[in-house]
Amino acid sequence: MTEIALTLFSAALINNLVLHWPLGVNPLLAANGRTQVHALGLATACLMLMVGTLGYLIDHWLLVPANLTSLRLLAWLSLSVLLIAPLLHRLGRWLPTLPFDGLWPLLLGNAGILGITLLNSRDDHGLGLAVAVSLGAGLGFWLVLSLFDDLRQRTFDNDIPRPFRGLPIQLIGAGLMAVAFLGLRGLVKA
Repeated sequence: MTEIALTLFSAALINNLVLHWPLGVNPLLAANGRTQVHALGLATACLMLMVGTLGYLIDHWLLVPANLTSLRLLAWLSLSVLLIAPLLHRLGRWLPTLPFDGLWPLLLGNAGILGITLLNSRDDHGLGLAVAVSLGAGLGFWLVLSLFDDLRQRTFDNDIPRPFRGLPIQLIGAGLMAVAFLGLRGLVKA
């Protein structure tokens, strides 16, 4: 149980998909507005959990026994595309105050969703750890998305030199966040 909790903590904070493995940066830069950030974060966390878990099961129960491992990427991409619309519909019904409309392209273009399935198949530590890594990666994405939105709002009204306005200051802030998260690396010893 502690191994699963440490894996969840590590995937969310230490080995963050956005800051450690630069996956899923495009939705990070596209989301704006507090409610859209939380809708995108929740939808991405749920989709990472579902695709990471189901992708692991498909890989180990179907693709590996049938010696079709070359079709992994096609199977996981198809799984991701097929799960986006029902997930957004269900989340929209459960949480009608959050704007889930228009998130389909951001979820489809999120490389972190496919990246988590690739990491789960590469490491192969079992279903429990695959679920923990998938959930931790989704929660870590949501955390970085929220922090990045806060950074964007703080820099919006400040007097920033002209060459650094907009995307350059956001990328500098993301780099500083990555360094801050890198400082957490010594907390968990393998």
